[in-house]
Amino acid sequence: MKERSPELQLADSPATVSTLASKSISLWGFAWGALIGTLGGLIGLGGGEFRMPVLLSFFGLRPMHAVILNLMTSCVTVTFSLLFRTGLGSLQRLTPYVPIVLNLLCGTLAGSFVGSHIAAKTREGTLVRVIAVCLIILSFALIGHDFIFQIETGGMPLALQFGLGIAAGFVIGLFSSILGVAGGELIIPTLILLFGVEIKLAGSLSLSVSLPTLLLGLVRYSRFPQFAETKRHLPLFLWLAMGSIAGALTGSLLLQHVSGFILTILLGVILLISAVRLLIHKPASG
Repeated sequence: MKERSPELQLADSPATVSTLASKSISLWGFAWGALIGTLGGLIGLGGGEFRMPVLLSFFGLRPMHAVILNLMTSCVTVTFSLLFRTGLGSLQRLTPYVPIVLNLLCGTLAGSFVGSHIAAKTREGTLVRVIAVCLIILSFALIGHDFIFQIETGGMPLALQFGLGIAAGFVIGLFSSILGVAGGELIIPTLILLFGVEIKLAGSLSLSVSLPTLLLGLVRYSRFPQFAETKRHLPLFLWLAMGSIAGALTGSLLLQHVSGFILTILLGVILLISAVRLLIHKPASG
């Protein structure tokens, strides 16, 4: 049985519990939003993989409501992380990399559409284990990229590189659709290992790829009746969103003082943590 937060254990009268619950949502919603949002600003992630267990276990949301709220908050995190990382008037710095972004988007959007159908026909446990193995491989590839080997992409034929980009994007889209997240943990390694993009720039480009993917996910879920039901969690969303904006700003400021090498290792560790969480994940029973 899930324990209530300390604030909710102080009193049992309905009025007092209601007041304390409101305070708990504002405090913890902002705190969790800021913590996860900092990762978005620093590395270039939407933070959905970390926010999802918080919504399910800490705040006690139903799975579908958690997925929808996660997508909404990730949209806020990704949008402000992108703006803060590149500067409000400096998005043109990403212009030379638009072909790469479009290349990945061709795959991610297609994979996002197909993912729901595959998920419906395949056992969740099998999908989760496959994704976890991919995350582990990518983690060691990222760490080894600096410690053991260097991947040279300059000599790769352009057609092959973009073909692999579409294939990688498709897999990322499947990942996003199945787990209800943006897939930044896979987008950034793809940009680094396949296209040779420096990790700080890869984080910004990842956000550019993630935002359309998240919006597509919201459009898809907006057709479900649970989307309208999620409005009762609007106060929690607003506090998560405000915390995410503050965290995105904090992460973007920290970005100037953290080396690309440290970010690469940190991302590798995050991939390993995500893989472990997936391996011990138990599918919801309803």
